[in-house]
Amino acid sequence: MKKLALHWQILLGMVLGVVFALLMNQFEWGATFIAKWIKPFGNIFINALKLIAVPLILASLIKGVSDLKDISKLSKMGGKTIGTYLITTVIAVCIGLALVNIIKPGHSISEETRAQLVENYKSDADSRIAQAEKQKQAGPLQALEDIVPSNIFQAASDNGNMLQVIFFAIFFGIGLILIPEEQAKPVKDFFDGFNEVILKLIDIIMLAAPYGVFALLAALVVEAPSADLFKALGWYAFSVVLGLAIMMIVYSLIVYLFTKKTPKFFFNGISPAQLLAFSTSSSAATLPLTMERVEEHLGVDEEVASFVLPIGATINMDGTSLYQAIAAVFIAQAFGIELSLGAQLGIIATATLSSIGSAAVPGAGMVMLVIVLAQAGIPEAGLALIFAVDRPLDMCRTTVNITGDAAVSMLVANSEGRLHDPKVKDWDDNYKTN
Repeated sequence: MKKLALHWQILLGMVLGVVFALLMNQFEWGATFIAKWIKPFGNIFINALKLIAVPLILASLIKGVSDLKDISKLSKMGGKTIGTYLITTVIAVCIGLALVNIIKPGHSISEETRAQLVENYKSDADSRIAQAEKQKQAGPLQALEDIVPSNIFQAASDNGNMLQVIFFAIFFGIGLILIPEEQAKPVKDFFDGFNEVILKLIDIIMLAAPYGVFALLAALVVEAPSADLFKALGWYAFSVVLGLAIMMIVYSLIVYLFTKKTPKFFFNGISPAQLLAFSTSSSAATLPLTMERVEEHLGVDEEVASFVLPIGATINMDGTSLYQAIAAVFIAQAFGIELSLGAQLGIIATATLSSIGSAAVPGAGMVMLVIVLAQAGIPEAGLALIFAVDRPLDMCRTTVNITGDAAVSMLVANSEGRLHDPKVKDWDDNYKTN
């Protein structure tokens, strides 16, 4: 019997988790049983993903920077790459905020449910608001100061310090470029192998994804306050998917305007990587295929792809930042919290910066969303409200993330005069010749 593809296993795990929770809700002891004996497995799965976030960034970014072999290329190409990534991320966040304010998915929750949510999470909300006030009192250059770690081992011990890890990885890669190649080779070989090991660990962890989402959804269903919350989640999911679809149009326009390549050419070239990203929900796991498709089928020079794409898998999270903007406002709406224009402008800045430090693994966007919620004074515990639909949305936003990486790599390659005719015309022709 043919084994089900991973993404179908995950969706099946979600459905079974919901059904199992509904059945257990018929017994008085059902909710307690799920909380004590089922939910911990979901937590273990999430912890395993967070476990490899720092090693993944260190390996992929050091490899990408050191592969440039020339510091002048780093400054020139790096400026174009990071600048373009930041622009597309800001566009994504603005699209997300516009949609969530128009559709207002959180307003479909009844006043009774809203009151229950506020009561359940009141202490957490007060704590988050106090932390947000503390952040406001920090100096204007505090964020810049925090990027440079005083101890890399201490920074690497906390996933919340991802920007510090990124700084160290780029700094370390620059050091490898500046020393003689024969001395750098053993270190580069180590990180190449280290990167492969981490990618294999992702494959292993993802084998447990169906069981992880089963446990997480079962726990969420028994903890959900009422049915109208699921109606609101439907509108929330619709808002996210609509925003991601608009970003796909934005990418096709970028490719057409700057490289004169048609949307059909672009999507034909990158579609296998999109499908893999959808099934794995990991930009990092998809990175090898993304690089192959961009080089062989979109015509991007290997040197450009080896720098732009690993950095993109680390800092270019357009789909994630769009989702964070929508999720933050949705949770605020669910709790009856009115966000001012200033607070929403703060979400733009925070979602952009937090997406830069987001690990390219499944569920990382949910972790980084905590930063966005804290900045806006929104209860962190509100994350539980969106976990029910996070898995399929994670699959969609990861697809957008790697599509954005590919689009930017074409733009940068074209600006450097390194965009060539593809070595293979399209996916089907490649297989016809083999």
